[in-house]
Amino acid sequence: MSRIGRQPVPLISGAKATLGEGKIIVSGPLGQLEQAIDPRLRVTIDAQKNAVRVERTADDRETRALHGLLRNVIANMVVGVTRGYLKTLQVVGIGYTAKLQDGQLVLQVGLANDLHVPVPEGIKVDPPETGNVFVSGVGSVPCAIVRVRGLDKQKVGDFAAMIHRLRPPEPYRGKGIRYEGEEIRRKAGKAFAAQE
Repeated sequence: MSRIGRQPVPLISGAKATLGEGKIIVSGPLGQLEQAIDPRLRVTIDAQKNAVRVERTADDRETRALHGLLRNVIANMVVGVTRGYLKTLQVVGIGYTAKLQDGQLVLQVGLANDLHVPVPEGIKVDPPETGNVFVSGVGSVPCAIVRVRGLDKQKVGDFAAMIHRLRPPEPYRGKGIRYEGEEIRRKAGKAFAAQE
């Protein structure tokens, strides 16, 4: 990871970085994020090149790994405060719906009760839309489209993964909650021989 760590992080599209007490703060048009800095690493801001550099103070394996990790986290923060992150989920199945109600995402996914998922702070869920998705072997199936947005790449990914785990797509009919563009490996159902 040290090769990645040596690359400077360019501050693009109005992003600004400042150093605080053991942390780096990146702000931009969409908001502000902060990240703690491990004491084994040193972060500097190059005002002339408008970039952030991460350097390590030791050369052991763990420090080299943290070097590349912190550099990528800072790069993700810059993208987050300038463009933001988006994950799109499709709730696929007849009778499967999604709606926003009182700060919660309410999912009807073939269970006895509706699933109420509170939307965490720092995450925005767009009002779900209805549409169709093509499922191989079945054809066009109605679906609800849920878009999860936020500044923090990890929070957006974690929340989308948590929703996905509530009802993962099943391999026979393709029903469930899937990521947009996710490839579902389909299985053939049981075939019964013709009786003579």
